Amino acid sequence: MRRSFARTAALTGRNIKEIIRDPLSLIFMIALPLVMEVLFYFIFHNLTAQFQMKYLAPGIVVFAQAFLTLFTGLLISMDRATSFLTRLYVSEARSFEFIFSYALSVLPLTLVQSVLFFLVGGVIDPSLFGPGMLLAIPVSLVTSLFFIGAGILFGCICNEKSIGGIAAIVISGQSVLSGMWFPTEGLNGAMITVMKVLPFKNATMLVQNTVNGISNPVSDFLVPLGIVLGYTVLVFAAAVIVFRRKMRTK
Repeated sequence: MRRSFARTAALTGRNIKEIIRDPLSLIFMIALPLVMEVLFYFIFHNLTAQFQMKYLAPGIVVFAQAFLTLFTGLLISMDRATSFLTRLYVSEARSFEFIFSYALSVLPLTLVQSVLFFLVGGVIDPSLFGPGMLLAIPVSLVTSLFFIGAGILFGCICNEKSIGGIAAIVISGQSVLSGMWFPTEGLNGAMITVMKVLPFKNATMLVQNTVNGISNPVSDFLVPLGIVLGYTVLVFAAAVIVFRRKMRTK
């Protein structure tokens, strides 16, 4: 067990160094959602409740996490393209250690995103500050694991040229199926059902409800949390299986 932790920590440290070596991607991951948060608030917050900061800030936090799918997928696919992983396959490291090391190396970026977007939102609308916002930060780390896991899975399957198109499905899903950009009251029942069973809207609801107060612990917190965690377990399990098969074929 101790050796497993040591190998995971070593791989995580290496992955963090690789992430830092690409500052432009880090700037994009932080700057684009931040600009969207500020612009959309000042343009639309008087038109619809969707763009009031108490809903917009947590929505942007989760929307930014969708880009982690592309970011993480590119990190792994580039390692595969440079044969870095091929050389490591002959080591004692196990497949789940590789997978967890990639996830752990991306989590600090998620934390920076969440803290920054909430702080900027709170400066614009001080009513955002409160216990709910503080609790929403660790909750957002939980929701980010689904997107990170999806990126790891796609990175194990796709090369660096095709990962962008595959990751765009997740980004589009979070944009269209989360309900963060438009009210969902006018949608038909079938579409609402689809949104309820997929992780995108549930992840957004989970962070939004944590910020604004949980009136019903089951429907407002436990149900969306369970759905997001269910999908997270699935994508990580699939990533471990695919990664293990890649190791055996080398």
